Amino acid sequence: MTDNSLKSALTEAVKNAMKAKEMDKVKVLRNVQAAIKQIEIDEQVELDDKAVLAILQKQIKQRQESLQIYQTNGREDLAAQESFEMQIISQFLPAQLDESALNDIIAATISQLNADGMKDMGKVMNAVKEQTVGQADPAVISALVKKALTA
Repeated sequence: MTDNSLKSALTEAVKNAMKAKEMDKVKVLRNVQAAIKQIEIDEQVELDDKAVLAILQKQIKQRQESLQIYQTNGREDLAAQESFEMQIISQFLPAQLDESALNDIIAATISQLNADGMKDMGKVMNAVKEQTVGQADPAVISALVKKALTA
């Protein structure tokens, strides 16, 4: 692992939060580290930045789902905690691509793969997701690919 890896950045963030006595932040970051460590132990591998990024995205998605449930049920206290945690974790994700940039990548990928219609959706999705790891929500990518292939 390089010194500027995501795991190193997380460790450094934990240290800084501890020094600043931001215990809520420490708790969130340690939970993320625990999720990463659990997968490394279970699969007996050292995760690279791409795999760590996927875990971070999964953590964000789980919190988004919880946030919606809490808001629906009027639990603003719990919703606020989920928002806080999403904010902390999001700091480690790369900047999100806008729809225009995604459409450019999708168009280039469709052209490159000579994709023709919905039968090639899986092939295009895999290629686009590979290029945009951590930079776009897969659900958004799926909708844009579908739109591009049916146009």
